[in-house]
Amino acid sequence: MRHVQGRARRAGAALAAVLTWAGLLAGAAGCTTGGGMDQMLGKAPAPEDVIRVTPDDGSKGARPDERLLVRVPSGRLESVKVVKSQDAQETPVPGHISKDGLRWEPEDPRLALAAEYSIDAVALDGHGRRSARHTTFTTYVPDERFIGYVAPENRATVGTGMIVSLEFNREIENRAAVERAVEVTAEPAVDIRPHWFGKSRLDFRPRDYWRPGTRVTVALKLRDVEGAPGVYGLQHKTFSFTVGRNQVSLVDAAEHTMEVRRDGALLATVPITAGAPKMTTYNGKMVVTEMFELTRMNGATVGFKKKNGKGEYDIPDVPHAMRLTDSGTFLHGNYWADSSIFGHSNVSHGCVGLRDVKGGGSETPAGWFFDRSLVGDVVEVVRSNDKKVAPDNGLGGWNMGWKEWKAGSAVK
Repeated sequence: MRHVQGRARRAGAALAAVLTWAGLLAGAAGCTTGGGMDQMLGKAPAPEDVIRVTPDDGSKGARPDERLLVRVPSGRLESVKVVKSQDAQETPVPGHISKDGLRWEPEDPRLALAAEYSIDAVALDGHGRRSARHTTFTTYVPDERFIGYVAPENRATVGTGMIVSLEFNREIENRAAVERAVEVTAEPAVDIRPHWFGKSRLDFRPRDYWRPGTRVTVALKLRDVEGAPGVYGLQHKTFSFTVGRNQVSLVDAAEHTMEVRRDGALLATVPITAGAPKMTTYNGKMVVTEMFELTRMNGATVGFKKKNGKGEYDIPDVPHAMRLTDSGTFLHGNYWADSSIFGHSNVSHGCVGLRDVKGGGSETPAGWFFDRSLVGDVVEVVRSNDKKVAPDNGLGGWNMGWKEWKAGSAVK
């Protein structure tokens, strides 16, 4: 009897052990937050469960305002490395891990366009187990871009009247955003302010002419800036130029003379001819923007046409020509007029003419002045029977007062 009872007790214990183990299995299978059997057996969870990355791995066309974020629900991030590949160049993306170790964010919250991002992260989960994850995603490629054509040229030496001017190939709707993306600085430092002319031109200048020897740096950080709906900037570059000596020339249209002053001292008084009574020269401050040893001038291109449509003049070899306005005002050598008119009468179509010879002579007044001039020099015309040149006709911004100039900024 005792033998039968002993076998019964052993069978009952075995059955209880089986039921207990089955209960544990059932409990583990029904658990959704504790890691289940993987946790019980010490198996690490999948990396994507430990390290969460947005945008999602493999996603395409992420927009610039989408958030790049690496995080862990528990534990802590050990390291995060993010690399941006754009224009066949790889660049590390600066960022930081939060103090609690739960998240990593980039210093610049906006994503670059037309780029691929790769993320490598290492983290410890809440149980001290290490996981590593690698993800990639690409960003939106815009259909439309804008660029700015900049004056002056990189590494140029210019006159003290030079104005930094950007002409955009598209109309800019978000002018404040574009303005913030352009930085103009000087050494020695001076207050430099922007002014918009319409929606496609942005100029920068100080209150007064640049101090000789100043080095000016222009940083275009336009890449991926939305200038208009769906239209993004393309440029990200820096260039600089140096300001040379101070030369300002004063043209007196009534006296038919031009006083050339260097650093305030009079270098010479040159006889000139200005615009004839029906084709007068603009008054005001104008800046030399281009210089040509020889150039062709055709009246038809600036509205001086004969009845047959041809230009009132067409001179293929105008010597020592310096552009003063976009509308066609030049200061140039003149070999076709009688030498007696210089210093005595105004006979041009609006330009300022200096005596010269065919082909251009270095010893003539025009050649002498050309050899002593720089892009960025100022030529001011006074006492002409005409209006003042518009501030956006060439680099005419010096004709605006400082208060009016500053009012042209889009950043308020």
